Amino acid sequence: MNTNERNSGKKKSGPAKNKVVLWSTIGIAGTLIVVGAILFLARPSHTGNAVAITVYKSPTCNCCNSWVNHLRDAGFVVNAENSIDMDSIKLSAGVPTMLQSCHTALVDGYVIEGHVPANDIRRLLRERPQVTGLAVPGMPMGSPGMEGAYRDPYDVLLFDSEGRTRVYASY
Repeated sequence: MNTNERNSGKKKSGPAKNKVVLWSTIGIAGTLIVVGAILFLARPSHTGNAVAITVYKSPTCNCCNSWVNHLRDAGFVVNAENSIDMDSIKLSAGVPTMLQSCHTALVDGYVIEGHVPANDIRRLLRERPQVTGLAVPGMPMGSPGMEGAYRDPYDVLLFDSEGRTRVYASY
């Protein structure tokens, strides 16, 4: 048997083997990266029906922070903006004075004023009535963000650009 016949049955070693191992490793790593990216991008959202909402609030208001947490717990994606000039925000959003509370939110073309329950906001977004938004005037105890030892009865009001209201929900 000559030298070429003996070497033809041997496994590769040295630099050639290192190149094969390197390219195999790169190929496997690349495949894993691509598969991981596909799985990441195709994953279902943990909030499934997440809706973005911007909340304008005073930086020192604890009940506003509690309401923001109520929205987050309900699956909303909240952008909380602190403001020291809430009056101008309410004016530009079209919130009538008699409906005002401590914070104002904007969501999908609607204004949400005060401690409106997240479920009522979702209902509003499902039904899409021709109104400016929802309001819970004042700061009633027992409303979201105003939890405490007792509960005041309160209404969630629909309001339009003329300041007309009607009861949307009662608690």
